[in-house]
Amino acid sequence: MEGFNYEEESLGKQYDSKLMKRLLKFASPYKGLILIVVALMLVVICLDLLMPYIIKNVIDNNVNSSKAVYSITEAERDKSVKIGDKFVVRGELSEGAKGALVYNTSNEPFIVEGIVEENTSFDIKDNKLVQGKKEFKAYKITKNDLAILRAQDLKSINTSAIYVLAICIAMFVFNYTQIFILQYTGQKIVYNIRATVFKHVEGLSLSFFDKNPVGRLVTRVTNDVETLNEMYTSVLVYLFKDIFLLLGIIIAMFILDVKLAIVSIVTLPVVIALTMVFRKYDREAYRKVRARLSRINSSLSENITGMKTVQIYGVEDKKFREFDNINNSYSHAAMEQIKVFAIFRPLMDMVYQLALAILIWVGGREVLGMDINLGVLYAFISYIQKFFQPIFDLSEKFDILQSSMASSERIFMLLDNNSIIKDIDKPVEVNRLKGTIEFKNVWFAYNDEDWVLRDVSFKISAGETIAFVGATGAGKTSIISLISRLYDIQKGEILIDGINIKDMKQEDLRRNLATVLQDVFLFTGDIKGNVRLNNEDISDEDVVKACEHVNANVFIEKLPEKYDAAVNERGSTFSQGERQLIAFARALAFNPPILVLDEATANIDTETESLIQDALNKLTQGRTTIIVAHRLSTIRNADKIIVLHKGKIREMGNHEELLQKQGLYSNLYKLQYEGQ
Repeated sequence: MEGFNYEEESLGKQYDSKLMKRLLKFASPYKGLILIVVALMLVVICLDLLMPYIIKNVIDNNVNSSKAVYSITEAERDKSVKIGDKFVVRGELSEGAKGALVYNTSNEPFIVEGIVEENTSFDIKDNKLVQGKKEFKAYKITKNDLAILRAQDLKSINTSAIYVLAICIAMFVFNYTQIFILQYTGQKIVYNIRATVFKHVEGLSLSFFDKNPVGRLVTRVTNDVETLNEMYTSVLVYLFKDIFLLLGIIIAMFILDVKLAIVSIVTLPVVIALTMVFRKYDREAYRKVRARLSRINSSLSENITGMKTVQIYGVEDKKFREFDNINNSYSHAAMEQIKVFAIFRPLMDMVYQLALAILIWVGGREVLGMDINLGVLYAFISYIQKFFQPIFDLSEKFDILQSSMASSERIFMLLDNNSIIKDIDKPVEVNRLKGTIEFKNVWFAYNDEDWVLRDVSFKISAGETIAFVGATGAGKTSIISLISRLYDIQKGEILIDGINIKDMKQEDLRRNLATVLQDVFLFTGDIKGNVRLNNEDISDEDVVKACEHVNANVFIEKLPEKYDAAVNERGSTFSQGERQLIAFARALAFNPPILVLDEATANIDTETESLIQDALNKLTQGRTTIIVAHRLSTIRNADKIIVLHKGKIREMGNHEELLQKQGLYSNLYKLQYEGQ
């Protein structure tokens, strides 16, 4: 178990441009929608960057009273406040003495007749403001007066608040729209990938399925494809958003103040260095987690599938200890990855706090020195928070990208598999075949030249019943798989009605064949659906007739819902014999000229076998029937019996002829029925 080379261990590069190009091809039909999403994101970014600028203007132009300009005039004006025998208005006028709004230590408002220096102490007493050697008249005003003087500021604040609210609503609408379009696009892309993978898998030859476990293929179509969905919807487009956002923030900061912009990005080299280190260690930890999670899945699948054997032999404790070791191994790997995150995220937080501290230190001094306004400092603090957010999200995006590259590599390995049986460009038109089958010097091997069939030649006339017998591994099942062209032969020819099966469409060929396997597969649904297999040409009446013909109605009529009775996965609620009878009905309902029974009565009880034997005589009338059977009693009435041994035909004849030969068939018959 420890030495098993899980494919998850052999991850490729964290980013592969070739794989990304192939992934983008699936997105190309939706490039219009993706461009709309990118455009909406750009609008959202612009609106997001605009908000700190609006608030900055409110702080500097409206909230900060020291920046307000007042004029003291002799005549009363609109929205003026009387102080003594003069009037004060908000705003710079062409005539009149300039004044200023100040607050004393008790936070009471005063209008000062003159310009008061900022950041210099002053004292107000007896309607006078003393600042150093300067002395100005100071008039105390009420809160109502203050409201009148600052009415324009209040109006501007209200207007700005409306702008901010409008921006918030617009951002909500644009964000909702772009998220909806992006998720819709991602689902459509993933739908197409999943459909492409499944369609490709359907076309692969059985040799592929012989070498690849079903669980791995299910993982490709489900988990791996869903991982790509995360890449399309969480990484690909948002990567552009993060880049645009970072560039936009940098540009906005340099427009506001070059010195503070340089100070704000001084920690950027540290961020880049930490990110590179994080990527290295996170990749190693991620690889371990993926590999050991695969071991958990494999162990669970194996033990749950084989639970009956585990319980029968009482090895629950042993199997639990094996699983516990694998589980611990995964837990340790997960903790390693957690440690990487536990170091990276606080370090990034520390760098952010450091950048913020440097910004406040430098920016605060600039504000006190009157080189910049307070609103500019606020805008920089807001921008630097937005600047670090994409960096905080980097770790999550990196994991998704890494997982997507691994998943896409596995998916494209599957799509690049060429073990597909292809039709020729101009196949022969075939409708209903008569059923004459001929093998001419056929050689076949599943692997290289490890021959399963060696120079096999025989002919089956239309309407004949032919049986193949022989020891396990003689090549019986291979022959019927080749007739259906589930595999392609290496040498020789297989003809049906004189036409090479490679010259026919696979669809046309298989429409003329019906095969009943030893291990019958029933699909989830109902009995009718399993007989007709979604073929709408087969009516309910045809289904009932087929079931009655093969005696399947004997048990179906006893069910409460009869032909509408539910079928669980693989038909687990039916016995082996009942599943075989449904399979016989399925074969009959399709009414093929060629019927293949692959050891279809091998696991049938005596009572059910008698029902099937009764049905076989009806089934074989007017059809070419090929039977592969271990029970020689089921093939006594066959027109011809072909005995295979190590991939070659050793004997051929009917039951009586082969017994008289005293050869392989006679020996097999004696072994089965000696003493009876």
